[in-house]
Amino acid sequence: MQRLKTVCLRRLGGNRATEVKFGRWLRNKKVKITELIEQSLQKTASLTEGMHVLAIQDTTELNYQAHAQRTNGLGTVGNGTDKGLFLHPMLTLNADTGACLGLSGLKVWARHRVEGRTYWTLPIEEKESYRWLEVAEQAKKTLSKVAITTIIADRESDIYEEWARIPDAKTHLLTRVCRDRALAGSGFLYSTVDQWPVQDVYSIDVPARPKKRSAHQAKLALRFGRVTIKRPSKCKGTNLPESIDLTVVDVRELPESVVGDEEPIHWRLFTTHQAETVEQAKHIVGWYRLRWLIEQLFRILKKQGLDLEASQLEHADSLMKLAVLAVQVAVTSLQLVSSRNSQTEQAVSDVFNQKEISLLRVLLGQYEGRTQSQKNPYDSKQLAWAAWIIARIGGWKGYKSESAPGPITMLRGLREFAILYKGWTLQNEMCA
Repeated sequence: MQRLKTVCLRRLGGNRATEVKFGRWLRNKKVKITELIEQSLQKTASLTEGMHVLAIQDTTELNYQAHAQRTNGLGTVGNGTDKGLFLHPMLTLNADTGACLGLSGLKVWARHRVEGRTYWTLPIEEKESYRWLEVAEQAKKTLSKVAITTIIADRESDIYEEWARIPDAKTHLLTRVCRDRALAGSGFLYSTVDQWPVQDVYSIDVPARPKKRSAHQAKLALRFGRVTIKRPSKCKGTNLPESIDLTVVDVRELPESVVGDEEPIHWRLFTTHQAETVEQAKHIVGWYRLRWLIEQLFRILKKQGLDLEASQLEHADSLMKLAVLAVQVAVTSLQLVSSRNSQTEQAVSDVFNQKEISLLRVLLGQYEGRTQSQKNPYDSKQLAWAAWIIARIGGWKGYKSESAPGPITMLRGLREFAILYKGWTLQNEMCA
């Protein structure tokens, strides 16, 4: 899968006999999902020692309704009727450079709800939302040798039990606020933060989000400070504190930079990090902005990329194993995207072996132009050097005036590179 960048068993097998072997392997009960996940996390652990890492978690659904009638073991997805699975990865980045290092946590499951069960009365361990804590704990074990871990998530992860249990001496949380929480003493979060003075106004470049937001430069008003949130009355956990001290960083887009009738940016962020200066608060906002990379990971998995939901395997366990393998393939494409920033300085050997690097050197001459603007600007030891070549193979023209290559372009380039590599290897074997 890593070599061919596909999850289609027919393409992976190359012939009927090998396709059947792959299918049998995925159905084999001795092939454990937990072991596949553990193996996927080991490489990340070896790359992160001594670093400050950002561990970004989120959930996506895999919808298999198109062939649900012949697939056993699926649960319902977000709309409550279609059949499918859920995937919850923890994507890990170098906090200083933004380089994508791999996965530090992963969970895949089928949702089977029990009718009449009052979920809000249950302890967190018996709720589906426990995945946010479960995968965070998994990541803490994977990243046991890092200097600092900052776990980042969107609003669904704003859970009191998570704030109480996950942070420790080297583990921080950074989560977008979900609700207007009651504060210790008196008052509520939103009205309190609204009264804080603006500490700074600065601009950021906002990428386009189809049907939601145009690409533009947003002017943001920055507020930050400390609050103490009260334990919710419906919180059923034991040994939980009655209150928790957190930092709030609030950024709001000013009216003059909003495009048309689009919704202005407004992020209220909770974190266990301290923010005593404007620069510290901006760093926190910058870390949160990298959360969009996990959305790119999901995009690679779906129809435009690996098209994981088109798989016609006939049992949920097989589809879960396939999903665990597929997300590792998707991470490779994302590593190339993140390496476009020359500050990452990630080694090319983190993704490509020596034979593949040799072929990349051969191909470089075909894709570089005569002018300096058409030359690969990166050092050959950097992953960005390989990403430039793969993007050119995938159809990117290489001009600075052109949009930077995205994950689908990288995936397309990697697939073409796999074909070239196969032919190049065969030629070398014939000439040996």
